[in-house]
Amino acid sequence: MFECDCKQGFILHHDGYSCVELNTTMEPERVELEMGEDVLYQKDASFSAEIVLGTSQSPDLEQKYPETTPRPTGATESLIEPCLDCGQGLCLTEPPRCQCPLGKVGPHCKTDVDIQIPRFSGQGWLAFPALKAAYKHVQLEIEFRPEVYDGILFLTGERDDLVGDFMALLLHQGFVEFRFDCGSGVGVVRSQETVVLNQWNRITLYRHRWDAWIQLNSGKHVQGRSKGLFSRMTFREPVFIGGRGNTSGLQDKLPTDHGLKGCVRHLQINDYVYKFSPVPKGDAVKGFDIEECIADRCSKVPCQHGGKCLTSGDSAVCLCPLGFTGDLCETRLDLQVPAFNGSSYLRYPGLGGSALSWLDIVIVLKPNALNGVILYNGHRADGMGDFIALYTSDGHLEFTFDLGTGAATIRSSEPLSLGEWHEVTISRTGRLAVLQVDKNPSAQILSPGAFTQLYLPLNIYIGGIPNFDMVSPKVKVRTSFIGCIQKILINNRPLQIFAEALAGVNVDNCPHPCVAKPCGDIAHCVPHFDFYKCVCDKHCEENNQLMIPPVASFTGNTHLHYTDPEILNRILSNKVGINMRLRTTSPSGLILWTGRSDLSQVSSDYLALGVKDGYLHMRYNLGSGETFIVFNDTKIDDGMWHRVRATRNEQEGSLTIDHGETVTSKSPGKLKQLNTNTGLYIGGIEEMEKSTHYKYHKGFSGCVSELTLNSDYHIKLTWSVETADHCGDMPP
Repeated sequence: MFECDCKQGFILHHDGYSCVELNTTMEPERVELEMGEDVLYQKDASFSAEIVLGTSQSPDLEQKYPETTPRPTGATESLIEPCLDCGQGLCLTEPPRCQCPLGKVGPHCKTDVDIQIPRFSGQGWLAFPALKAAYKHVQLEIEFRPEVYDGILFLTGERDDLVGDFMALLLHQGFVEFRFDCGSGVGVVRSQETVVLNQWNRITLYRHRWDAWIQLNSGKHVQGRSKGLFSRMTFREPVFIGGRGNTSGLQDKLPTDHGLKGCVRHLQINDYVYKFSPVPKGDAVKGFDIEECIADRCSKVPCQHGGKCLTSGDSAVCLCPLGFTGDLCETRLDLQVPAFNGSSYLRYPGLGGSALSWLDIVIVLKPNALNGVILYNGHRADGMGDFIALYTSDGHLEFTFDLGTGAATIRSSEPLSLGEWHEVTISRTGRLAVLQVDKNPSAQILSPGAFTQLYLPLNIYIGGIPNFDMVSPKVKVRTSFIGCIQKILINNRPLQIFAEALAGVNVDNCPHPCVAKPCGDIAHCVPHFDFYKCVCDKHCEENNQLMIPPVASFTGNTHLHYTDPEILNRILSNKVGINMRLRTTSPSGLILWTGRSDLSQVSSDYLALGVKDGYLHMRYNLGSGETFIVFNDTKIDDGMWHRVRATRNEQEGSLTIDHGETVTSKSPGKLKQLNTNTGLYIGGIEEMEKSTHYKYHKGFSGCVSELTLNSDYHIKLTWSVETADHCGDMPP
């Protein structure tokens, strides 16, 4: 046996056994059309150019259904009545769904999508034009991210029933196989390694006549050879990626007819890099069940410390384990008071049989959104059976429970105010449940049916749910809690929120004075709404340590000066929050000051808190004029402790005392940044009148406690026994 090859300047005749001189005056496209090139070449048969060209240019790209799925017999006939309205797509019935054409997604194929990196469903595929100039050799590179171990990656051939020449690249039981037939027997090349699921893999394939080799990732080159004497291939069918396309007869040729479930981000054949968008923007001529792959976004988000990447919309985020935070979970976090962002949760052992007949729960929380599941404990992973759920719905707090004979729901009469702490008490005895929020009147309800006991063997979740499939459908809210939780008591036993957690995700610190660890390392900071108290542990008690929150006392001629970079960064940022407690009997004085050392510029930047005529005020200048805010509702020179909150957010400033209404104002001009260089003064400043441009004449006389910046940095204040005596007892 022999076969011909042609020298330079000649081209193989369509009979496969002679050469024709290449007419250099003829257009290359015309030469290819007239000679048919590899399209016309086939053993044991001859074809006219007209017939073959018609087949090559217009392949049948109708969707072939798997044998188990009925195929429609007419344009208007459904597969099995009733069927979905799929628009331009195809209706499948097991289960009922729409198989959308390329460029369309959604339940009814009505949403447009621009495909850059395709994701295949396992029943979809993409089609590209038939290969040209590939009858002797093919070099292919493909990068893919498989989700299962079986599926077709690449398929093309001479006929749609795979009789005759064909090439197929596929996954079988995790291994990569290249199967090819030049017309006289199938050759198989199989990788020695398996692919890595849910990771990007790369295959390099080279075929020259009978011989072929493949390489998976950085593994070994594996070689193989097709059977028989023929070494050339004819390609009339399109190149199918991700599935079987319009081909049939796979059972006799391939070990699997499943499509790829996963993504493909790179395809290069004979130095041509394919674009997956439909023509004319891309190279794809047809396709079904193709979505835009979002998994590739996670390759650009290397989560650290065991964080897991989760795609959300057009972005990817890291779900950080307990004790870490940051975009990449790169920052260690000393958790004090947990904050939940809607993707967070803490997981604990379930209540089991400890709540059979009665259950008492006390929880102190601060919601920042109208809807979200706060607490959930169930009986079964599919959401069926007994459960308890506490959640906010349209701002109202609801407690729902099911003892096995129907759910009952209690709803608070008033919505919870956002951004404020609330104490919630739930008491259940048998079928009766009682709900109370703060000091409001309680509400109660009886569950239906005769069952009186509650059994909850699954884990209990606080702050959110990782998978709402485990939540009872009787819980109408399907989002997680956004806000803070500082205290939980279950059956009169305090829950150690972090120490007892089995696991947690995306839990951060809530803005609270305890975050700054004001009690030091030998005592525990216990939050109490916006305040805190220091509780000694055994070591602290053994050393007879008296735990009183740090307090600074000022006489009007004394002050504290801070130049710590952590403090200055917060003072000079575009947004600063100042939270402190103070008491005084003096009607005037400077409490806080930061400004410029250049005293010749009267309009230089500054920020101050002071008291005049018994009223607290805030003043600041960003370089284009002073803003002066006075809190007129409360006089603070009554010798009582008062909570003061002052904020500046660029040009806007606000001032609040205790639980009064917030007073706001805005600075003139367009400048938004505070530029000071003197550091932070508390209680006064050297050369008072000159330093403040005669705005203040004396310092503050009184006591300051719990001075916190931006809710997370607690300023350490000078403290002594004399100071504590002078300032009086500190409330909890």
